[in-house]
Amino acid sequence: MPFGQLVLGSPGAGKSTYCDGSQSNQNHLIFMTSNSHFLISLVSQFMGAIGRACAVINLDPANDQTSYPCALDIRDLVTLEEIMADDRLGPNGGVLYALEELENNFEWLENGLKELEGDYVLFDCPGQVELYTHHASLRNIFNKLGKLGYRLVAVHLSDCFCLTQPSLYISNILLALRAMLQMDLPHINVLTKIDRLSDYDPLPFNLDYYTEVQDLNYLMPSLEAEAPAMRSEKFGPLNRAISQLIDNFALVNFEVLAVENKKSIMHLLRVIDRAGGYVFGSAEGANDTVWQVAMRDESSLLDVQDLQDRWIDNKEFWDQKEKEDEERAQKAIEEQQTASGGGLPPQPSVVPDSGIKVSRKQK
Repeated sequence: MPFGQLVLGSPGAGKSTYCDGSQSNQNHLIFMTSNSHFLISLVSQFMGAIGRACAVINLDPANDQTSYPCALDIRDLVTLEEIMADDRLGPNGGVLYALEELENNFEWLENGLKELEGDYVLFDCPGQVELYTHHASLRNIFNKLGKLGYRLVAVHLSDCFCLTQPSLYISNILLALRAMLQMDLPHINVLTKIDRLSDYDPLPFNLDYYTEVQDLNYLMPSLEAEAPAMRSEKFGPLNRAISQLIDNFALVNFEVLAVENKKSIMHLLRVIDRAGGYVFGSAEGANDTVWQVAMRDESSLLDVQDLQDRWIDNKEFWDQKEKEDEERAQKAIEEQQTASGGGLPPQPSVVPDSGIKVSRKQK
């Protein structure tokens, strides 16, 4: 049974970064929406280290310069330039039309996936929010994949800059909530670039207030202080109504991610694997047993207070400590190489301090 992620988010949230740089020797399925480049390089490398095969599928008809080898490319089916020229549509309308074409020609995608033998696939999709808030084609495509046996998780990325302004934070919650209702899949909301949060002005509340989406009424004074218009009689009742709406659904909370931090990536992958059920079964062709056992340990998951300490309260201290740990690990490797007569020492299959070594089974 193949597993996968549908990665959503507004432009600049880090979607392509999450998807770009994947390697061709890994095993599970990630469905992406993207338009920048760095994060997935680390995520996919980590998955490769624990023995999962990855393939990237480009579903963005405007992306004609992918920086990764595509297992499948929607531009072999339809391109944005053709749609705009033939149907006199703009860029946004053209992308929506292209996804409708893919939905109507689903056999193209299905046949291509059969050749991947259930690998963990990254679907690099367009970044238009309409595709996962009210347009039906993307949802229909992944519903069809679900009927074929794919276990999918929606991963909604948001730039942590939204925490710095109450209006942006509330708007982002509404966007995440709408995506959850529209896509109807196991859903993980992620605040990206969390390592940059300490560069902004101090937040009114600790990080756990924002990740757990606690009572938004506490945020109303900060929201009203953001702009004079927010204090008007017109906006006051509207803000309270929106707060009540979010509280009534009680669906949205957030994980956090720093792409340059291995522990952060490991934590997020554990959360996603739990949401999709990957932790409860093995992936065909991959030796993931040790990883699955490790994920069943609840204490292995990061606590939000740890995140507050790591990324906000004592970021410089932990940055320095991790740098020193990496230098010691590199020195140990060099010493082992010297002791073995210059030969390359065996490399750890996951993060150096984890104690877990997993190798991929040969097919």
